[in-house]
Amino acid sequence: MSEVEVVRNFFRLYLAGDRAAAEALVDDDFVFTSPVDDHIDRALFFERCFPTADRLLSQEIVHAVPTGRGSVFVCYEYELRTGGRFRNTELISVRDGRLTEAQVYFGGSFAPETPGA
Repeated sequence: MSEVEVVRNFFRLYLAGDRAAAEALVDDDFVFTSPVDDHIDRALFFERCFPTADRLLSQEIVHAVPTGRGSVFVCYEYELRTGGRFRNTELISVRDGRLTEAQVYFGGSFAPETPGA
């Protein structure tokens, strides 16, 4: 499986809430960083971040681009069940078919483009 396929598969498992299968794709030394979480480990990621998928109505990967250095830039849009829309970007490192690090960058709400506007 390519690095992009591993990342796409992980996102699919996250949305499905399939923690057991997702854990198989995450390295024991995994590190997760975001503006809210500073270098948290695998256990805390699965405790704090993984259960949040139930808040989502939808999620679409807009771009998944390999860096050529063992990482993938992923840009995705998601809509919350409460109606808010957001766009995030992540740099995810993959080694031997498993995620080793995720660096998440996000900002405010996102309004999708209206054709012809």
